[in-house]
Formats: sequence, C-alpha cells, structure tokens
Amino acid sequence: MKILGIDEVGRGSLAGPLVVGAVVLNDYIPGLKDSKQLTSKQRIKLSKTILDQAYYAGLGWVSNNEIDRIGLVKALILASFRSIAKLNIQQIDQIIIDGTINFLPDHEVYNLIKADQLIPAVSAASIIAKVARDEYMIQLDSRFPEYNFKNNVGYGTNEHLQAINSIGPCKYHRLSFQPMKSLITN
Repeated sequence: MKILGIDEVGRGSLAGPLVVGAVVLNDYIPGLKDSKQLTSKQRIKLSKTILDQAYYAGLGWVSNNEIDRIGLVKALILASFRSIAKLNIQQIDQIIIDGTINFLPDHEVYNLIKADQLIPAVSAASIIAKVARDEYMIQLDSRFPEYNFKNNVGYGTNEHLQAINSIGPCKYHRLSFQPMKSLITN
C-alpha cells in the first residue's frame, strides 16, 4: 500500500518560509518518528536516508512574502500542492496529513492528529521538511546574525522578540504576524 504522508514545518514561525514535506516510502526505515522527538544529528541522518530510499519525497516552499500576501491557510494549501507537484497522485492508495486541516482540498485525505508519531510516511515528511527549513534558516543567520536564526529558526523566542523590538524586522520576517504587524502600524 502506497501511503503519502504530509506534514508542515514553520507554520507558527515569525520569520522564514513555510515548508511542507510529502513522502511515500518504499520500505521501512528504522528510527522514524516525529521530527521534534529527534536530535538534529538524527534528523539530518534520517533525512538523507529518506531522500535516498523513498519512492517519492517532495518539499513545497512558500516564502514569508507569499504568506503575508495570501494568508497562512492558503499558504499551507499552496505548499502542499508544491510538495506533490511531481507525484502521480493516482498511484497513491492513501493520503494522510498530520493534524486536522486538509491541505489538499481537491483530494480525499485522512487527517490524523499526531500522525507524525504514528505513520512512518508522515514522520518522514516531518523530518525532511524540518531539516530543509532548519538549513535554510541557518543560512539566513549568516546574513542576519542579530536575530539568531541558527538557534531559533525564526520562532518567537525571547531573544528573537527582543531583537525585533530593538532593530525591527528584516525582509524575511512575516509582516502579517505579530509583533511585526504592530510595529509596522505604530
């Protein structure tokens, strides 16, 4: 049975892209679990294995500017469609998305809370998306070290919020998200 697992990373981030992973596994890969339950080293190693061994592995990216323009729900849908763009969906037996929102409204899907902990293909999707997004944010850190993206990967830590309040947002912040929205309108 070919299961397409889908999961997103970066939904609640204040900066950087939203990334949706989509994976169809060929075989069992030992060690798969929710990306948040793995160390960075484990995620990186598993991501390489997934990308090498999966029947299909795709990533859908939506930039912070696109999120600001179309909103988060439409961004989740767009990133999901981008993640499966090269997949012949007719060859899939089942689509499982982590959580309660159907990111692929044109397809029959099963939403499952904690699917990233229960379904190997969804775990794999969460891992490849997290690794790719984290690597992107680490690259941004070299250009914008004052925000400490290498450690907070764009999420609203106290240090990150202090930097935003002190120097304002950079071009990779989501201006439609708080606290940037308040900073811009004040």
